[in-house]
Amino acid sequence: MSEPQSVAQALASLPEEERFILTMHFMKSMSAQEIASMLGVPERSVSALIISGKARIHLILGL
Repeated sequence: MSEPQSVAQALASLPEEERFILTMHFMKSMSAQEIASMLGVPERSVSALIISGKARIHLILGL
């Protein structure tokens, strides 16, 4: 059985865009609206990436 990964390792394994958005959202406390405005993309796209990124992190960490 492999050792559990850390959150940082799990985050590092995500695609760059998803990793960036999750970092801005959780580490910098930015809202989906703020991130969307900064990136020039629809807020719903950012929200979807936050949801899918969280799900991937949970899967990777076995939560």
